[in-house]
Amino acid sequence: MPHAIRIHQTGGPEVLKWEEIEVGSPGPGQVKLKQTVVGLNYIDVYHRTGLYPVPLPAILGTEGAGVVEAVGEGVTHLKVGDRVAYASVIGSYAEARLIAADRLVKLPGNIDDRTAAAMMLQGMTARYLIRDIYKVGPGDTILIHAAAGGVGLIVSQWASALGATVIGTVSSDEKAALAKANGCHHTIVYTREDFQARVLEITGGKKLPVVYDSVGKDTFMKSLDCLQPRGLMVLFGSSSGAVPPFDLTVLSQKGSLLVTRPTLATFIATRALLEENSADLFDAVSSGKVKININQSYPLKDTAQAHRDLEARKTTGSTALTV
Repeated sequence: MPHAIRIHQTGGPEVLKWEEIEVGSPGPGQVKLKQTVVGLNYIDVYHRTGLYPVPLPAILGTEGAGVVEAVGEGVTHLKVGDRVAYASVIGSYAEARLIAADRLVKLPGNIDDRTAAAMMLQGMTARYLIRDIYKVGPGDTILIHAAAGGVGLIVSQWASALGATVIGTVSSDEKAALAKANGCHHTIVYTREDFQARVLEITGGKKLPVVYDSVGKDTFMKSLDCLQPRGLMVLFGSSSGAVPPFDLTVLSQKGSLLVTRPTLATFIATRALLEENSADLFDAVSSGKVKININQSYPLKDTAQAHRDLEARKTTGSTALTV
């Protein structure tokens, strides 16, 4: 029987259990997927800890790649043997699974399973951040927090290719070097530098039209002070904890600022949106504009250790869990 990483209660990495599962046959609109590689993302930690509640017991994980083993009634765009990938569908920490066929996209021949599984969620997140939420272009200067992380490295490369100047915050000199090698023009080591002061210095006091923040509590309020009047604060994660409630009048006092809290699921909610977003990502990777940095790999059964390293900020770029 296939195995999966499942939780029966929320908590630390120790709640992640390697267990046998029964998969069954695909129903109408479903396929049975033999997974080859699974991605690791910070949202998996939120699900494990209960910050984002999921019904228990649960198989965690939100992205993966593999081969179609069987198709259910009504599935016409996929066939047995197709290589596919997906993101934002919980249940990926498994050797095999059932999944709605309309959530899968076929992989181009030049993108291997490992790259696909490690880039779908982070890559499509980067895409909506810089093409939908705020259309980054030549002349823009942007700030991306956690610039050496999976989304950060992709945003830095893609935005740089679009002609923008990219400022990134990182926790160490090693991560600064990685970010600079991936399109980041200015790095700020936040453990010893005040990122708000450095942004003012880099921009000559002009500040920024947009800040992308997946850190949350530790960076949010100071990030507001990095924005120009009518600038946009994009909060798309909270690795340091949730942003405490604050008086919205602050936004008017700081220059009629805008704040949004988007999530990938909304931007790939329909089949058409999923195809548009993934096609743009595949093109960016295939053309060489974006390189996916898979800097860690763990066997799927060792997912608990991957979570420990992720939370300890020991990881950079993307992580692959091999099946």
